[in-house]
Amino acid sequence: MLSQKQLKYLKSLRQRKFRQKYGILVAEGVKTAREIFQEATQDLEGIYALPDWITENAASISAWQDITWPVSASELAAISLLKTPNQVYCLLRQREYDYQEDDLSDCFSLFLDEIRDPGNMGTILRIADWFGIKWVFCSKNCVEVSNPKVVQASMGAFLRVKTQIVTLAELKIAYPDLPVLGTSLSGTSIFATAMPTSGIVVIGNESTGISSESASLLTQKILIPRHPEGGAESLNAAVATGIICAFLQKK
Repeated sequence: MLSQKQLKYLKSLRQRKFRQKYGILVAEGVKTAREIFQEATQDLEGIYALPDWITENAASISAWQDITWPVSASELAAISLLKTPNQVYCLLRQREYDYQEDDLSDCFSLFLDEIRDPGNMGTILRIADWFGIKWVFCSKNCVEVSNPKVVQASMGAFLRVKTQIVTLAELKIAYPDLPVLGTSLSGTSIFATAMPTSGIVVIGNESTGISSESASLLTQKILIPRHPEGGAESLNAAVATGIICAFLQKK
């Protein structure tokens, strides 16, 4: 049984401003929890789960017994952001990274330009994780990486992919010689142009594409060509990211 103070605190984390205030990331669901425990993360702040789940997973959570709290189904529903709460709810400290400590010159990184949909953001993190992309940079108007829906969609990638809110201009200042690629209808097909071996790939907003500010910093405009018989107006941002990352890995 949670105290009223605990319940009030956990309910407050349903709002972005309080997650940011306390530096907390909310991760829900059995699959996500399994990823967290496999990483043996030291960032765990609390595990809140149904008693049966705690009993069944006693070995996996033995290192965190002192921060594991049994909750009732009604309590889990009260704190969960899911329509159907899924047995376990974890709190982690938000990690802080500094890209200036890493050398981005010999690899590809992603810059997300106002990606707003949590599902897209989480899927892009998952794609980056799959293709070994270490950094995903986010403009200030992106959906927060710590959004519970992003965390769930990332399928554990949020634990392995480094993220930071930064402007593309700041990255250009730090790495002035690094190529900056972005998709554009006026770009050259990725299958018909020379591609660099490293750089920053800009992924634009789901509806409006790459902002004019970011577009002005591109060093190469690229295009995923549509088949002559294709009728779709555009590609989903996460789908486009996957195609580009797969192609760049081939290079």
